Amino acid sequence: MSQQPVLVFDSGIGGLSVLREARVIMPGRRFVYVADDAGFPYGAWEEGALCDRIVSLFGGLIEKHNPALALIACNTASTIVMPALRAAFPALPFVGTVPAIKPAAERTRSGLVSVLATPGTVKRQYTRDLIRDYADRVHVRLVGSENLAALAETYMRKGFVDEAAVKAEIDPCFVSQDERQTDIVVLACTHFPFLVNRMRKMAPWPVDWIDPAEAIARRALAIVETLPGGDALPDARDMVVFTSGNPDDSARRLMHGFGLTAG
Repeated sequence: MSQQPVLVFDSGIGGLSVLREARVIMPGRRFVYVADDAGFPYGAWEEGALCDRIVSLFGGLIEKHNPALALIACNTASTIVMPALRAAFPALPFVGTVPAIKPAAERTRSGLVSVLATPGTVKRQYTRDLIRDYADRVHVRLVGSENLAALAETYMRKGFVDEAAVKAEIDPCFVSQDERQTDIVVLACTHFPFLVNRMRKMAPWPVDWIDPAEAIARRALAIVETLPGGDALPDARDMVVFTSGNPDDSARRLMHGFGLTAG
């Protein structure tokens, strides 16, 4: 019996940060990476319409690829669609991505934490519930970036980014209050870790940037280890699926660089 793959789903290239960690933690597992480039960016969608879109997409993806587990490597999608996906496909385990507010609250020394996310994630009640449940003793600033996800897409595809534009997006994360300063910034979008070196360069002072990718991958591993599985085919390669069916050359090159073949 051949091995069922882990399906990694994102609106674009952001989920590659999670795929990268998942490959390290699950080196014997096959992966199918799904880039919903036809729906990018998710922040512009109405919640109900986005939920319907993703549930509909998963019907076809599950039928075609028969995954062992689906990993939703997108904060915005996870905070909207996880209950609907689990209800529609109860036999398939799902792992979502949520802002790493709890570990940030546990690690901060100054008591000033910022959550850098897309506007969609910032406005979700789910995000505010995390702050209420896990960060009631610290000050959490929610920063909704309109442009960072697109800047990350450009950087990954074309190899350059406007550093001044990056600085403008991250500046609101840095707070000084009563001789204290922000010491942790939560990267609450899987696109953002690809720009973290530029963020460090443009930041007004050093902070700890929390990338949730490893924690997400470890949660997926904990579930996959409980499932029956076959051996990976010797010649099996990880696959990428573009929902547009017609990605541009830069996207194709990027996925090829990550060792993904078009499916």
